[in-house]
Amino acid sequence: MDITDLYAHEGQTDPVISFEFFPPKTDVGYRSLFRTIEELKGLSPGFVSVTMGAGGSTRAKTVDLTIEITRDLGLETMCHLPCTGFRPHEVGKILDQLAEGGVLNVLALRGDPPRDDPDFEPPSDGFKFANELVEYIADRGVFSIGAACDPEVHPEAPDAAADLINLKRKVDSGTDFLVSQLFLDNSKFFSFLEDARGAGIHVPIIPGIMPIATVAGIRRMTAMNRTIIPAELEAELQRVDGDDAATYELGVRWATMQCRELLDRGAKGIHFYTLNRSPATRDITQSLFS
Repeated sequence: MDITDLYAHEGQTDPVISFEFFPPKTDVGYRSLFRTIEELKGLSPGFVSVTMGAGGSTRAKTVDLTIEITRDLGLETMCHLPCTGFRPHEVGKILDQLAEGGVLNVLALRGDPPRDDPDFEPPSDGFKFANELVEYIADRGVFSIGAACDPEVHPEAPDAAADLINLKRKVDSGTDFLVSQLFLDNSKFFSFLEDARGAGIHVPIIPGIMPIATVAGIRRMTAMNRTIIPAELEAELQRVDGDDAATYELGVRWATMQCRELLDRGAKGIHFYTLNRSPATRDITQSLFS
């Protein structure tokens, strides 16, 4: 059963829980990651996803890791595929590799240029926007296609209305489901969901949750994505800053509160940004379903 079928399954009562990982840089990191995935596998995730670095910088590692998880751990997997920097025939080769390895789920993204190449120029015959990539993948008729959405407006969008127009374009090009960027205020997600449905976007929209690991880390991520930190959480972050145990407890408590409300109000699943760690995600999931 591919990811589209998971969300579209008639009579679905249990939410689809999914986990995101990134390719480690070292062999030690790989061994640690597989321990993490083994631990989280016990929570019966619907699928796991693997990210790809800016400009496709981790292309080989991402593809190999996604296939390895599928083959060796028996989990449904989704490969992130940014199109920035790739020509169509290069994307075609990646899709062929994935299909041959049993991976039939792709998260189609525009992506960012390589961070270490200030003079980067995308190929003239490459993809400019994610909707072009979605259409290219959809034409193959093989893959279940996910795409990203931002409950608080994409940082490069001029406004929420323009962002919704672009999102609708991605969906109309063949997107089967959407996974949201992280957010810390559920009211932002619910407002976005209402606006998206009003704009004619009716595919499943899955909230993405990132448990707070460190105060510095969540501040960095929210600044990058222009994610609003609610005043109540901001006060808590100031209270626990410098205390690892208290920060962990806050992260689990806040994410659990978010997930419980999201599920109570009809979310079909939760996608966890794990940061390649298992304890917080495991504690949250067990709290929700024990």
